[in-house]
Amino acid sequence: MAKIETANFLQDLDRVATFRAEIANGLDSIVGTLTLAESQAKTNSGQLGLNREIEDLAKASNNLRKGVFRLLVLGDMKRGKSTFLNALIGEKLLPSDVNPCTALLTVLRYGSEKKVTIYFNDGTEPETVDFKQFKRNYTIDPAEAKILEREKKQAFPTVDYAVVEYPLPLLEKGIEIVDSPGLNDTEARNELSLGYVNNCHAILFVLRASQPCTLGERRYLENYIKGRGLTVFFLINAWDQVRESLIDPEDEEELEEAEYKLRRVFQANLAEYCQIEGEDIYDERVFEISSLNALRRRIKEPSGSLEGTGFPEFMAALNTYLTKERGVSELRQSKTLARQAEHHVREAIARRIPLLGEDADRLKQRIASVEPEFQKLTEIRDKFQGEILSLRDQKATAIADSFRQYLLNLDKTFESDFLHYQPNLNFLDFINAGKRQEFEDALMQAFEQYINDKLAEWSRQTEPEMNTAFLQLSRSAAQYGADYNQVTNKITEKLTGQKVQPLSTSAGEDSSPAWAKWAMGLFSLARGNLAGVAMAGAGFDWKSILLNYFTVIGISGIIVSVFPAAALMGPVGLALLGLGVGLVQADGARKEVVKAAKKELVKHLPHVAQEQWQTVYNAVKECFDVYEREVSDRMNDDIQSRQAELDNLIEQKETHEINRSAELERLQTLEEEVVAESRHIETLYEGFIKAVS
Repeated sequence: MAKIETANFLQDLDRVATFRAEIANGLDSIVGTLTLAESQAKTNSGQLGLNREIEDLAKASNNLRKGVFRLLVLGDMKRGKSTFLNALIGEKLLPSDVNPCTALLTVLRYGSEKKVTIYFNDGTEPETVDFKQFKRNYTIDPAEAKILEREKKQAFPTVDYAVVEYPLPLLEKGIEIVDSPGLNDTEARNELSLGYVNNCHAILFVLRASQPCTLGERRYLENYIKGRGLTVFFLINAWDQVRESLIDPEDEEELEEAEYKLRRVFQANLAEYCQIEGEDIYDERVFEISSLNALRRRIKEPSGSLEGTGFPEFMAALNTYLTKERGVSELRQSKTLARQAEHHVREAIARRIPLLGEDADRLKQRIASVEPEFQKLTEIRDKFQGEILSLRDQKATAIADSFRQYLLNLDKTFESDFLHYQPNLNFLDFINAGKRQEFEDALMQAFEQYINDKLAEWSRQTEPEMNTAFLQLSRSAAQYGADYNQVTNKITEKLTGQKVQPLSTSAGEDSSPAWAKWAMGLFSLARGNLAGVAMAGAGFDWKSILLNYFTVIGISGIIVSVFPAAALMGPVGLALLGLGVGLVQADGARKEVVKAAKKELVKHLPHVAQEQWQTVYNAVKECFDVYEREVSDRMNDDIQSRQAELDNLIEQKETHEINRSAELERLQTLEEEVVAESRHIETLYEGFIKAVS
């Protein structure tokens, strides 16, 4: 297995940061050239309608300059997440003592000065604290965490998250780390972490060798990770303690057998999350590490070897993924945008130059002759828009219907399903007034977990249908784009009297118009949509939209709320009492509780299913609406810029005489500069590919 030490990892990250900055400079150069050209055009032959290109290039440059590789660290309490992070960054920064648990979602990013900022969700102004205050005030004891979990409370309900800024080399080279609270904090906190899941490059899921794949960990993976196209690195921490747990730590045969059994357990549970298009990449995603040993070595000798801790192997895999896969994808989009701007400029200039010698009247006649073609462009826009909206209504209805039917069918398998969630029942706890609340809380928590798991299962079943829908739209965008190109070529030919010559493109480069490239997913200007394949290329993340919708509305909470403890426990209590004290055996009690809970479920499900139908419909509809708005805006911009390009030329000709030779020289110079700047970005991109190969 490949290995890499910390210094090499930092060098590779630095290389990515350097290329990011250089390509951002190249994009800025094109922006400056186009902005100046459009300003000068006002007193010459008129603007070429390059506002969309200027806006997109500026946004892409800004994204590159702010660009970081965001890593989300997930793991249950007491898995050694903070120790792992401290070892990764090379300093004992986060609380990692024996007792405290990190109680806030914490973002670690580079800052020239050490500081911690606490952000609140109740309108309170952010609070800046020092590290001692942060460790003292925002960590909790595991026992307290368990109580909060049982009571479904958050440790700090008014706190949104904390940002830790620190002048560390790893952070300075473009790594941003999001450290989440334990998986078993609360379902609400899990949903908060899930918001970051969809806005990160990779997930680092920390497990512990001494507690292989607990029920809580398997639940989280099943509900929030499975089938979402996310890149997950599994870190099995404290692997060195396998030896320490043996009766005879020096017995190599016993150690080999213990490690073999552990590896089989982890592989059985994690293998399905380590597949890409049917290819097994388990060895590239699962690592046995010893964080405490690595941390001790880094504190003692920051640049020393971490051989034997599992970190060199893990960092090699992470480095390959971030620099070769994510880095290449990120910079490829910038190259695409630069070429796109180049093509627009060359096409606009090719239309403009033949018209410079025309008088205003003759020019108006030519423009009038292409009005039917502009109408065709509008018709293409309307057809594509109509297809999106039609598919939107179809899918929103179908998926909302499937949700309603899914809920209504829960009663068919409830008795067998809920038995797996039900806590250990003790009849004496129920009849004991002092323990009844604890009994009720445990049962309601089990019910909430059941509902969350079922909703996650439905979500996984729904995702393929959404993926297929947006893949269909991507293909339609390609076809509409080809039709659109034919019409725009016809406009150019009628205006100039010259046959349109196709512009030279790189091998394999798509020649679709810019709006179609966005709709096909060939580039995206969103800074989110970083994790996994949100769909088969549509330039935005519909999963994040759905997630935000469900999280804000809290659909699982609404469903659980219609089954309050009092309503549920009434029938359950009667069922238990009906057995009689002498007859309450564990198995009988469990079955009676399940039957009573099912009765309540059946009573309320039709109302809940109908009421939440609209919620699901609106969430799916919003995904398509966001897509349609962006596509329509981009198509409108393109049509309007083409019309404005001609209107601007007429306006200039009617107000003053254009110096044809000077304007010809200006336009040719503009084209040469943009082509040179675009090719410079392409050269940088190719240089990056060679550097990371």
